[in-house]
Order: sequence, then C-alpha cells, then structure tokens
Amino acid sequence: MSQTFFDNPQIGIASTFPELVNTDFKGEMNAQCWFRNLEGDFEAIVRKLQLKENVTEVTLNDLLALELSEMGNIARNSILNDFKLLADFGASPTLNLLKCYERDDELDFISTDVYSYHVDRSPIATDTFLCTYYGAASDIIANSQASQKILVPEIRMKLKDLHGGPTEEFEDFLKDNYFDLHYQALPGASATNLGVGHLWRLAVDHPKQTVLPCIHRAPIENEGEFRLLLIC
Repeated sequence: MSQTFFDNPQIGIASTFPELVNTDFKGEMNAQCWFRNLEGDFEAIVRKLQLKENVTEVTLNDLLALELSEMGNIARNSILNDFKLLADFGASPTLNLLKCYERDDELDFISTDVYSYHVDRSPIATDTFLCTYYGAASDIIANSQASQKILVPEIRMKLKDLHGGPTEEFEDFLKDNYFDLHYQALPGASATNLGVGHLWRLAVDHPKQTVLPCIHRAPIENEGEFRLLLIC
C-alpha cells in the first residue's frame, strides 16, 4: 500500500528551495518535498556514465565532460543547479550512479543495510537531502507505522544472545552496531515512494532534533537499470 505526497501528514510540500530548507519540521511532519517535474533526458546521462563499482561517485567534472543532446544537457543543468543550491546552503552533495548497495546478510534475523527501513543519526544538527533523477526511488514510512527492530521480542532475545556480555552494556552494543537505527513495517502499514525528480529533506536523529527522525529505505533496483541519485 502507498500514499500520495499530498494526503500524508508526514510530508510538507515546498514550491522553492528556500521553502524546502527553511520550513521547520513539526508534529508528524519529518519530511519535506520540493515537488518538481524536471525536464530533460536523465537516462542519456546514465547511459554515458561509466559504472566503476556498484556505487560509483560521479564528480562534477565527470558530469561536465559528457557529450549530451539538448535534452540531456537540460537534465545535466538541473543536477548542476541542485548542487549549487545545496553547496551554497552549506551541504556537501554527492551524485552516485548505482547498480546496487552492499547487502548485510551476516545475521538471518536482522538486517542493517540501507534496504532495511532505517533512520539517519548525526552528532550535529543536520538533515538528509536526496533526489532520485533516474531509476527506482526510496520509500519513507510514518513512525507510527513501524516498530524499532530491537524492540521486537524475538529479535531482542537473539541480539542479547549475540551480545553475550553484561546487561548494562547491551544498549551500547545495540547503538555501536547500528541495530537501534533499523525498523520494520507494521502489518497494514502504508509507505510513500519518493518518486523521481523531487528534492527531499528528511529529519535526522541528532541532539537538537524536535521531531522523530524520518524512517526510510533504499528501493530494490529495477532489473537491468541503474539509479542516478543525489544525496547528502
């Protein structure tokens, strides 16, 4: 099941970049979307780029070196403009060409890779920004519709067995191994797909945060298709 952007109290809709970055999170709202219909041929950019690793960082020089059609150039200018807006704001955007992320299959009862619902944590006040220009897009889910995996009794019991140390050190063990960042959807939960071309700002768990951090996950990639993703 999925919801649209406009009927979801978790999401605020912005019409400009300043509105995106200056609107405070509050209440249930822990995601902001600069809703856009970008023009241009982003697939042409993906076809021209060279995948060196499963997650390949694309530099601005790589992007500028591409010989593109008029529509490809329009798409490139949109990416360059997003980089400038974010850099001027003080963020450090990265453009990735993605085949897939590394999977965490070490434990059969809990996963800590990005395909698992999770939140981001930072020691300083910050937000996560992301935009999928091409390929499958990420999902978010309301905090009320997900459960922290470490609170699921059977998972918690197995984690205690895995820890095998003093009880007073168990919570630190969960945090040190990032188990506490991961969630599972409740039965009947309704996720929201972030779509293509929209620039998102997601709430992060940090000491000054006034709302719950935004729970999100990377998508399963479409067969034979790379993703082009800006993230910071």
